[in-house]
Amino acid sequence: MPDLLCCVSALRRIEAAAAGQPLMQRAGRTAAELAARLCRDDGGAILVLAGPGNNGGDALEAARWLHEWHFSVHVVFPGDPARLPPDAAAAHARFTGAGLQTQPDIPATPRWSLIIDGLFGIGLSRAIMSPYTDLIEKANRLAAACRCPLLALDCPSGLNADTGRATGTVIRASHTISFIAGKPGLYTADGPDLCGKISIDALGLNAENPEITASTDRSALATETADRATPASGHLTAMQAFAHCLRPRPRNSHKGSYGSVGILGGAAGMAGAALLAGRAALRLGSGRVYVGLLDTNAPAFDPAQVELMLRTPEALLTADLSVLACGPGLGVSPAAHALLLTACTKARTQMVPLVLDADALNLIAVENAAGGASAGSLTTTLAVRQAPTLLTPHPAEAARLLNCTTQVIQTDRIAAACTIAGRFRAWVALKGCGTVIASPDGCWQINPSGNPGLATAGSGDVLTGLIAALLAQGWPAEAALPAAVHLHGAAADRLAANGIGPIGLTAGELIDSARYCFNQWISENSQKISGKC
Repeated sequence: MPDLLCCVSALRRIEAAAAGQPLMQRAGRTAAELAARLCRDDGGAILVLAGPGNNGGDALEAARWLHEWHFSVHVVFPGDPARLPPDAAAAHARFTGAGLQTQPDIPATPRWSLIIDGLFGIGLSRAIMSPYTDLIEKANRLAAACRCPLLALDCPSGLNADTGRATGTVIRASHTISFIAGKPGLYTADGPDLCGKISIDALGLNAENPEITASTDRSALATETADRATPASGHLTAMQAFAHCLRPRPRNSHKGSYGSVGILGGAAGMAGAALLAGRAALRLGSGRVYVGLLDTNAPAFDPAQVELMLRTPEALLTADLSVLACGPGLGVSPAAHALLLTACTKARTQMVPLVLDADALNLIAVENAAGGASAGSLTTTLAVRQAPTLLTPHPAEAARLLNCTTQVIQTDRIAAACTIAGRFRAWVALKGCGTVIASPDGCWQINPSGNPGLATAGSGDVLTGLIAALLAQGWPAEAALPAAVHLHGAAADRLAANGIGPIGLTAGELIDSARYCFNQWISENSQKISGKC
């Protein structure tokens, strides 16, 4: 269950079903055990910040255990014990019953070995106010000054556990322990920068329940899909989900066994985008890769990858393809629009998967802004497709597709991805920190791999090529998209681990790293299967 992600609505239902179990005592004990491991042995004390709700109760339970284990503990609780919710009030009673007392503010202790944030947990949906903002700012400063760990309980205070959005003052944790299950906000948007190293404790519960659905819409973005239940739980993207596709190649095979990829793009001044996508598709195992470049002055071949077959766009669209990817460097000219419409129609009639990125998405947005989904439009053509459609927008492209602002997209990335997937009946990868992958039926997952090195020109073009390569080799869309996204991030992580980036990492460097990781995955998976037999 470590890869399970639950939104707050799902967690509340799980907690209600387990109402008779001592969840707060379990949370406090497991938090104390982690705190004891993190606490530096330098003679310093442990600072515990307890808030006015159940997160504060977790903190009081942890502090009581740490005191029993002979740690020097100082608990700051500026709230009113009489106003605590029942479970937290019981935790406070156990805390004071052990002869312990709280303090209204942080004492002037010369050195802290650990700070625990138990101010606000997953229920917070508003900006934090004083005096808690002051405590958060002091805790962040003290953790930096003392160079000590800062452990957040369940979720850093000030971070939205559903969306990963930080509003106002927020804890910057070095470690976060998430109770029952992971929360999506820990892994996307601002979450990865604020949570540090994440660990999960299920508290003895089994939260894996596909019947749990959100009881209300997540945001205004989700209103158009309000007639269907939106899952309030998802997963982290993990290799286990697509391991069944990681098979070694048979000796008795040929290039025709691994599909033909078509890449449409590369308008004047942007040929490199299409070439990057083509190189990625080729080096991830596509049997043949055709690149149709709109630039009439484009070279006849790619000097860096002579195996690519460069064509005019018209010639590309007559080739026998296994998958068609459109958008890298395509431009938004009328000629590009006409070619994209022809490409989408071809992909529809020939029943081949279609990958749309970059300017292909922008052309759809421009068309919709000009007159909507009329007969023969791109949106209408996509709506009646039977073969898979895969869209890979970054937040600005997603905003254009939904006719909103990038800020709205980033406010709730899961809702945005699911809305696009529903509107276009497509598989969607909303790129960014914690890429959100959504299926046409509204299910979602978040990819944890990758680093800031991916924030570079051409990175998305490489991802397009990786997706196309897997589709061409027969992977279903539901495996190809998350696998390619995960591989894209893993390639960047491998480079950074070897001293190449994240600063200065280039898109072209990702391609060979992705090939290496992919072959390693297949080898490791084969060994695992052989070991089980």
